[in-house]
Amino acid sequence: MNAPLIAYSSLRDFHDWFAAAVPVVTYHKLGPRPGRVRIKGLYVSSRLFRQQLEEWTEAGFRSGSVDDTGRTEGNPGKKVVLTFDDGFENVLRHGLEPMRSRGFTAIQFLVADLIGKSNEWEQREGETREPLMDAEQIREWLAAGNEIGAHSCTHPHLTQIPLAQAREEVFASRRKLEDGFGIPIRHFCYPYGDWNPAVRDLVAEAGYETAVTTEAGANLAGSDRLTLKRFTVRYASRNWGNFGRVVRQWLGRVRG
Repeated sequence: MNAPLIAYSSLRDFHDWFAAAVPVVTYHKLGPRPGRVRIKGLYVSSRLFRQQLEEWTEAGFRSGSVDDTGRTEGNPGKKVVLTFDDGFENVLRHGLEPMRSRGFTAIQFLVADLIGKSNEWEQREGETREPLMDAEQIREWLAAGNEIGAHSCTHPHLTQIPLAQAREEVFASRRKLEDGFGIPIRHFCYPYGDWNPAVRDLVAEAGYETAVTTEAGANLAGSDRLTLKRFTVRYASRNWGNFGRVVRQWLGRVRG
């Protein structure tokens, strides 16, 4: 169910995508990258993040919500939706003030059983430890006008565990976040972008209004709101040939 990643770095190469539909971009970690990091691309420097916010602002874009996606043709309101996966503390530390100063908000998808702990699912694969936001920090995030969504309880591959266990991950994460923060949890994010029709049906049954994947692209009017696409933010690639080819093919389908 996963499409090849098309990475976002600068608005320069994405004007057509951003005009076709309300774009959703996703981040994981912000700020300095520690030594011995296994997956370097999940870190975005504070400088690049600020540059992207400034670029959107200067181009007339404003902050949107996941609720805005897949509802209208084009992007008449010039909105861009910011999402963060996992709930890393460095997002609060390096992202909150730059967003607030430019009028942007975002949604942070939280791993419900690991609040105030660390990235255990990554550490099992040899990744560097990174702390996750605790409950007080999440409340600070919410007080600034941001949102939270569910990202399962423990961050498993949902298609690779028994369906009953996947059900618990989908249902319980929503319940725990609602109980812990006293707000409705309406949005879900598939861990690793890993989903199939059975998992999607669980998300629907649990009552989520949207769910986001790691599949790249724009969410046109009428898109399935439980399999929304996003652009993952990365540093600029040295090889844009394949990117250009994918963009031209996609736009050809949209216009044709």
